[in-house]
Amino acid sequence: MRDTTASSPKLRLSIGRPRPLLIAGVASVSAGAIHAAAIGAHAEHPQAARVFAVVALLQVAWGVAALAWPGRRLAIFGFVLSGALVAGWALAKQSGLSFIEGLDVKEPIQFADALCAALALYATLETGAFVLRPRLVPARPLLANASACLLIAVALPGMVEAGNHVHSHGHESVVVIDGKATLTEAAAVPVKKFDPSKPIDLGGTSGVTEEQQARAENLVAVTVVRLPQWSDPAVAEANGYHSIGDAGTGDEHLINWTYIDDDKVLDPDHPEALVYNTRKGTRVLEAAMYMLKPGSTLETVPDIGGPLTQWHIHDNLCFTDDPVAPRVVGLTDGSGNCRAPSVKLAPVPMIHVWITTNECGPFSALEGVGAGQIKPGEQRLCDQAHGTGL
Repeated sequence: MRDTTASSPKLRLSIGRPRPLLIAGVASVSAGAIHAAAIGAHAEHPQAARVFAVVALLQVAWGVAALAWPGRRLAIFGFVLSGALVAGWALAKQSGLSFIEGLDVKEPIQFADALCAALALYATLETGAFVLRPRLVPARPLLANASACLLIAVALPGMVEAGNHVHSHGHESVVVIDGKATLTEAAAVPVKKFDPSKPIDLGGTSGVTEEQQARAENLVAVTVVRLPQWSDPAVAEANGYHSIGDAGTGDEHLINWTYIDDDKVLDPDHPEALVYNTRKGTRVLEAAMYMLKPGSTLETVPDIGGPLTQWHIHDNLCFTDDPVAPRVVGLTDGSGNCRAPSVKLAPVPMIHVWITTNECGPFSALEGVGAGQIKPGEQRLCDQAHGTGL
């Protein structure tokens, strides 16, 4: 029997046959692999990480399909997909993607994302050419195969670099190396304005340690969750809170004077003072004002969030001589004294924690007299990075 294998025309056509979407498919798979490698570097922003995962899956899946079943419809899908990703990359580098948390801040062009965009652009051009001239195939299959291998080789350092991605905001940045955040000299993660309806993120302040940021975020979070039990001022008053008579300022303080002497500190279930916004004629709970025990000073306050938090005192207020519900009736004179029968109370350190948005961030003091006095040598804290002024 004659062996026809070597002379089979059909088999000769398959061996070394040019594949029209070979390079486009490999480019898409390579770009998808880089996107997959970048997922871990964006783990601190779940939405961005999910986007990278979906994009990686789409690029790899399309690339594999293009290698196995090249066709015009598949090429059209690849053209739209790759073109959209190139446009998205350009927008992200120009102004950030405001609808994706973690990608909403403009970042500089880096090797990994530039390579990824170049691969997607190449896939866009290849698929576009195929759609316009589907019968045109590479004239030199060996050259096409070599180009595909080169794309794979180039993608490898891109994957490594993607895992060492740099996030930036202005002149501040945090570098993620091997999945671990490493701060640079001017380092900080992209800052987010404080929005109590969203997960609390107070990253981005220079000089704040991870422990300080965690403590600050935890205090804000537990206050946002627990403090609303005092939203009804009638409930607060029934539990021993008394107004100090400052509703006319727009921010009325209700204080439970017995809580100042207890052992509970920074506890939204037992806050020493509640702050209500009275600007629209009603009391709307907006913040807690935590106060320390008598005898505490600005030198002995607990460290919550480092530069994120600032304690203050009030040593220039005069109160009525009422042991149960003293009210503010004026300010001290030039010698720091109150005119009888008003009295000056021993000042204790206090700090606001807001459950509503605030121009100067979640730990902002009030304006004017309500701001109190801070530690000598410090500047008044106005955290505009996390405030509504961002």
